[in-house]
Amino acid sequence: MKSAKGKDRSVKVPGFRAIFFLFAWLCLTSPCTALGDIYKCIEPDGVNFTNTPTSNRNCTFYLKENSGDELLARTRRFKAGPDVYNDIISRAASAFGVDHALIKAVIHAESCFDPNAVSTQGARGLMQIMPQNDASLNISNPFDPSQNIMGGTRYLKRMLIRYNEKLALALAAYNAGPSAVDKYNKIPPYEETQTYVQKVMSLYSRYKSS
Repeated sequence: MKSAKGKDRSVKVPGFRAIFFLFAWLCLTSPCTALGDIYKCIEPDGVNFTNTPTSNRNCTFYLKENSGDELLARTRRFKAGPDVYNDIISRAASAFGVDHALIKAVIHAESCFDPNAVSTQGARGLMQIMPQNDASLNISNPFDPSQNIMGGTRYLKRMLIRYNEKLALALAAYNAGPSAVDKYNKIPPYEETQTYVQKVMSLYSRYKSS
């Protein structure tokens, strides 16, 4: 999460520079994230997003992967995140009415499940909460997984409500801030934000189907 354009999403462990670079290299070369073309499917249980449409589903193209980006091409493989936070995610999903799979996808994209992740802009924890949002999200310790996930889900729900459940816009606001989405009235033309939305949408479809 951030409130301004251009946040560096690198993850670091303070005081251990070498470990940070090793972790970053592993995240870029291992299945830490996943991307792919996204399709919107109307099904009996509601609207679903998937990267694997089939002929017997009412699906329309929704979002295009940036196939020219070498980083995206290297990170198409998918490996589900750990189950250690599933109980907290389930509580957050129930409390705020947000899909469990979506919360897990955001955590995956934001921190790769590192509860101690800190970005160069100061976003912290599993869902990368910025310090200025702590009070409104009832967070006293952003590195506590329960507080972070509950607070991050609360904020994500606010964005979903603000943008009338339009998931792509809500995710763009989670990444770039609602002011940026409001300014352009669409996903802002920031490479990081557009890549982030693609990443979370792809992860979301894969967690829903796993």
